[in-house]
Amino acid sequence: MREPQLPQVVRWPGLVPGPPEQLYQLLTFALQQQLPVAVWRLPGTARPQLCLSLSADAALAGLPPALSPDSPAGFAFFPFRDSDQNPALFLPGDIYWNAQQPDQLHLDVADSRASQLLAFLATEHTEPGTPLPWHLSPLPLPHTAAQDEYFALVETGVAAIRSGQVMKVVSSRAARRPLPAGFEVVRAFGELCQRYPQAFVSLVSAPGAGTWLGASPEVLAEIDADGIFRTMALAGTQPVAPGALPHHAIWRQKEIEEQALVARYIVNCFKQLRLREYDETGPRTVVAGQLLHLRTDFAVNLRQVPFPTLGTDMLRLLHPTSAVGGMPKQAALHFLREHEGYDRAYYSGFLGPVNLPQTGVSRLYVNLRCLQLRPGEAILYAGTGLTTDSDPAREWQETEMKLTTIGTILR
Repeated sequence: MREPQLPQVVRWPGLVPGPPEQLYQLLTFALQQQLPVAVWRLPGTARPQLCLSLSADAALAGLPPALSPDSPAGFAFFPFRDSDQNPALFLPGDIYWNAQQPDQLHLDVADSRASQLLAFLATEHTEPGTPLPWHLSPLPLPHTAAQDEYFALVETGVAAIRSGQVMKVVSSRAARRPLPAGFEVVRAFGELCQRYPQAFVSLVSAPGAGTWLGASPEVLAEIDADGIFRTMALAGTQPVAPGALPHHAIWRQKEIEEQALVARYIVNCFKQLRLREYDETGPRTVVAGQLLHLRTDFAVNLRQVPFPTLGTDMLRLLHPTSAVGGMPKQAALHFLREHEGYDRAYYSGFLGPVNLPQTGVSRLYVNLRCLQLRPGEAILYAGTGLTTDSDPAREWQETEMKLTTIGTILR
């Protein structure tokens, strides 16, 4: 990985257009130069942020990024499984822009490539809606399971649980959907921001990885400005009933057990690190778009425990979480390699900003409710946790509900 640059704050060159125009100009420069770029909107906020790397080969991370104040700033984009086809990426934050402060750019003024960007921004003006040359994955399209195939996968998973091979396994599938006429990615990003104000909405485009758009409800790991490490156990799914309040939801034993397994897995990770000083809250019912989930929150004050590397160590233990793989981890991952029948790529991996300028905040999310952009179509992904009580028809319907979250922007 490259040595971190020392960013400086410079004013936007020339007249400062509105944030939508600024976003398009930054994306235009990145994509015309075939550079990796990430745009995101944090939950509960209104303004997007952008990280642009001034190198065509985004650094191959190999290991999860270090969640510590002295680590480089950038954007992590990790697959479900690290491989030559789907490498773990860390996009160095050579350029950082926040629509909350639209007249400012964070960059290294001594970098000649940054000077090229400033010259571009001063002279070029791209209208929002202009087609952009988004990065596309060079890999073949993933296999998309028909209903009978997915039923068979669920039945095989339930049999593996009942025979003791695994305690839990999370099956998933991909689905292909045509892009509607006039589909525009940045506009779709904005629509997701409006529809899902409490989700982490992201748009990532990088050479080799392609272009991914998503709205995730699940925190993998985060460290805020006060030094609080957080993670969550999120599992169990049901649709939002019209007019019903979340706390009125009734959960089946299957969902309760599924969520409890995920929460116990996180506690076991703390135990592996010999950490006892953590706060646990939940489980409680939360809303994610048109779906309800069960969630338990965990928090550790890093300023009060002698674990300076806790964030990094927990990230290594958590990914892939039992909420997207299963338990025990290695047995569940082996089952998925043998039976799932397709490459998840970056679905159910993780992504998010690391060591943001000025604050040092890191926020990583599980890459759920996402799609991959392909010529003329999108690849959507969804999964469901299996237990001994899983019914193939109900699990298929759960994946259909989850596909709807991201699929709404394709109507």
